[in-house]
Amino acid sequence: MTLRIGLVGAGWVTRHHLDAWKRHDAEASVVAIADPVLERAQARAQEFGIGAVFDCAAAMLDEQALDAVDIAAPRAFHADLVRLAADRGVPVLCQKPLAPTLAEAQKLVREVGARTRLMVHENWRFRPYYRQAADWLRQGRLGKIKGAALTLLTSGTVRDAEGRYPALERQPFIADETRMLVGEVLIHHLDTLRFLLGALEVKAACLSRSCPVIRGEDSATIHLSTAGDAGVSLFGSFAAHGAAIQQRDELIILGEKATLRLDGSVLSIHDDGTEEIVYDADEVYAASYTSTIAHFIDCLRTGAAFETSPEDNLMTLKLVEDCYRLSNWERKAGAAA
Repeated sequence: MTLRIGLVGAGWVTRHHLDAWKRHDAEASVVAIADPVLERAQARAQEFGIGAVFDCAAAMLDEQALDAVDIAAPRAFHADLVRLAADRGVPVLCQKPLAPTLAEAQKLVREVGARTRLMVHENWRFRPYYRQAADWLRQGRLGKIKGAALTLLTSGTVRDAEGRYPALERQPFIADETRMLVGEVLIHHLDTLRFLLGALEVKAACLSRSCPVIRGEDSATIHLSTAGDAGVSLFGSFAAHGAAIQQRDELIILGEKATLRLDGSVLSIHDDGTEEIVYDADEVYAASYTSTIAHFIDCLRTGAAFETSPEDNLMTLKLVEDCYRLSNWERKAGAAA
């Protein structure tokens, strides 16, 4: 039986969701879409051949016989939309984060409980090079981990020659987010580091803002430690002059037996020799969505546990919350407003 899927949201990210659902059209089909801006939902429906269009998620859930709902709306609406689906017993795939803050997400998880199945759409860890890195780590090829560093640099909040900010051209909503870089982007990297290295604790964080037209931070330096007391650093900036606009990860993990490196789309492991895998960046990006949705479909069919369960996502949100708490970001941002 082909699963009937309802999509909530028609913003820029939904094109990637819909492309991924199309790649699983033998198993699932998006039959309805809802967005408060009806014209935007209609445009997506026409583009992807979706039969039913709504300006209200509740109406879509009530009028359509859905097997699951994919929530790709802004984060401020995630919790209420999950509740709507849970009230009707409809399984949910919800874009990260479950809610804007840890406390709100914890409250949501308590309320939803076992009323429906809920998976967080945290797709960064599903990128093929991170899945391969995880395989090498699980095989013990690195030995005991001694340290790790993950870096993301872009010039997204640097004014270009036309006076525009590339990151805001792509995602205008981030201009109004008080929690920008960590809450919107580095949450992916914190989750991926957890996926690769296990439990982490934030030891210190320093957040700053360079771009004058955004409310939130666009640079962050975060220091963490693993359960085995290895030091981990996460450094990210959207305000890196001279960096490419495109986001690009650089990762190094030092082990007693080997070193693992990711340099953009080139993954390598250095032990007795060197093993290197070169990925296509566009294919990796698409695969992260396709693999996340494949996992959701498979778990719905088999009853297996979701890898990115609500409980797992709460551990990532705890790291995010600690970054803002330890950096005193809300106090500093408020004082500067």
